[in-house]
Amino acid sequence: MHFHREIDQLKKMILEMGAMVEDRLRRACAILENRDEAEAQAVVTADWEVDDMEIRVEEECLKILALHQPVARDLRLIVSIIKINSELERIADIAVNIAKRILTINKNKTPDFVVTLDYQPMAAKALEMVKTSLDALVTEDAALARKIFLMDDEVNRMRDAAYKTVVGDIGDRADNAACLINVYLIARHLERIGDRANNIAEEVIYLVEGEIVRSSEDPH
Repeated sequence: MHFHREIDQLKKMILEMGAMVEDRLRRACAILENRDEAEAQAVVTADWEVDDMEIRVEEECLKILALHQPVARDLRLIVSIIKINSELERIADIAVNIAKRILTINKNKTPDFVVTLDYQPMAAKALEMVKTSLDALVTEDAALARKIFLMDDEVNRMRDAAYKTVVGDIGDRADNAACLINVYLIARHLERIGDRANNIAEEVIYLVEGEIVRSSEDPH
C-alpha cells in the first residue's frame, strides 16, 4: 500500500511538471504574437521553477527504485517518468530560448523591420503535440501517443517553409539579416518542441505496451 501511494504521488508530480511546462510554452507562444518584452523577461526569469521541479521528480523516482526495487510494469512506469521528466524540462528550456530570441529581435531590429513569418500555425501545432503527449500519459493511451508522430511530420514541413520564407527575406533585407536568422531559429525551436513531444509519445508507448518505439528521424 505504501508503495502504491508513492507511485500515485509520483504520477501527480509528473502531471504538475507537465502543467507547469505547458504554461511556460503557452506564454512563450503568446510572446511570438504580442512581442511583450516584460513577459519575455518573466518567462526567462522563472526558468528555475521548472528546473527545481525536475530535480524533485527525479529524486522521487530514485527513492522509489532504491526502496522498493519495482519490477515489470511498475519499473517501466518509473523509467518512463524519468525520461519524460527530462523531456519536459528541455521543452521549458526551449520556451525560454524563444523568449530570449524575441528580446534579441526587439533589441536589434531596424524601425521598419516586420516579421513576415506567421508563427501561429506552427506554435499551435507544437502546443497541441505537447498537450496530446501529456493526455496520452494520463490516460495511458498508446493509440493517442502514435498520433503525435503524424503531427511531427507536419511541424517539420512548417519548419522547412519557414526556412524558405526567411531565406527570401534575407535577400531583400540584408540590413536585418541577424534578426531574420533569429526569426528562423524560433521556427527551429518550435520544431524541437515537437521532437520532444514525440519522445514523450515514444515513452508512453513503452509504458503501455512494453515496446521500445522510435519514430522515423527527421533528416534535417
